[in-house]
Amino acid sequence: MDTQLLSVVKRLHALDLNAHPALQTHARWLVLDTLGCIVAGLRAAPVAELAQRAAAADPGSFRLMPDGPGLSAGNAALVLAMAACWDEACEGHAGAHGRPGVAALAALLPMASRLTYGQFLQSFVLGYEVGARMGASLRINPGMHVDGNWPALGAAAAVAHALGLTPEPIVQAVNVAACQLPMSLYWPVRSGDTARNTYLGHAAQLGQSAALAVSSGITAPAGAVAEYARVGLGKPPVALDDAPDFQLLKAYFKPYAAVRHVHYGALAAHALRAAIDLDTVDSVVLQIYEEATIYCGNRAPQTPLQAQFSLSFGLAAMLRWGRLDPWVYREPQFQDPALRALEAKVQVQVDAVWTQQQKRGARLLIECRDGARYEHEITAVPGDAQMPFSEDALRNKFLSYCEGSLPAAQAADWARQLLQAPLDAHPFPFWNPPKEKTPC
Repeated sequence: MDTQLLSVVKRLHALDLNAHPALQTHARWLVLDTLGCIVAGLRAAPVAELAQRAAAADPGSFRLMPDGPGLSAGNAALVLAMAACWDEACEGHAGAHGRPGVAALAALLPMASRLTYGQFLQSFVLGYEVGARMGASLRINPGMHVDGNWPALGAAAAVAHALGLTPEPIVQAVNVAACQLPMSLYWPVRSGDTARNTYLGHAAQLGQSAALAVSSGITAPAGAVAEYARVGLGKPPVALDDAPDFQLLKAYFKPYAAVRHVHYGALAAHALRAAIDLDTVDSVVLQIYEEATIYCGNRAPQTPLQAQFSLSFGLAAMLRWGRLDPWVYREPQFQDPALRALEAKVQVQVDAVWTQQQKRGARLLIECRDGARYEHEITAVPGDAQMPFSEDALRNKFLSYCEGSLPAAQAADWARQLLQAPLDAHPFPFWNPPKEKTPC
């Protein structure tokens, strides 16, 4: 596996982003979208409290917001990643079965003010490409959660590149991280506990430490990723894809605040909502691919995290409210009796053909007491390759997620810089002025 990984890293190490305008644009979009999710997530009381306590325990110079507490690089990575995934509205990659970008960005942002935008994006692209391929290769076992696992490998590659390491040491950093990959449990998702939101922060911290270790002369055995798969997963990894394409171009953006699997049924519900008298609904059947039922089978969720991983809740919320955003998870709408009655009526069935073909989609069938029958099928949602997001849609999402945290003009300026700043510019000091003497 190291040979294939080294091939990928060598190809991307000195990448000319100007020669790949579509890649550069998509990378900028991912930065903007993830930062919007971070700004929104920082408003959550547990995230804000963690930032304050971390700053008190381990003061640093990195500020999550212009008026926020100063954090060390490691604690900043933890809080940034936690905030990014708090509302479950951040990016993902279907082939990796996870989100390669969040941990890489959270690990990189504490050193962003020391880099040009081009250097930052190059490091991010390399980290994303490594992370996405590792996600496809290291398929976790049942009962595990991806967030605290292989994303650390992409984060290690991203930070190692930002530190100026050459391809061989970058592979060493990935192997250092592979020697200590955690087994993160899916259990908190089922229980509704927010421990799961710490996983990507752990991955970002591990990536940082692995890269710093290698830059300091620490070594790792070759083949550590494959050995982790054998020992930790009990199976060999899938062959690493070293094809000369860009996995980052397959990254999707989320229009809704829920796990991607939930989006398909929710969009189908949105399409039918206007035609249905909800008071007459008798039965609701959602037919969907099997993986969605494994990860998002929570019924009658009692916490927002459970609801974000609930096919039935997302569908019912869209029918009830016509929206699926952080507002839905707040009271009183979260426990609304009509919403809960709709959720109880939802039956989830596995579509064998979509499952066998490894395709994503949803078919929604609703029957009413007056005999009316409604059906709608979805095979793509906004953010999929077949239905790409527009820059305007991403900017609007960013601006809406910044409401309550930043003045509208300041949020618009952040968006403009992240989308348009030249590669030789330093756009991040508008967020965090460079005060630290070392990059991490």
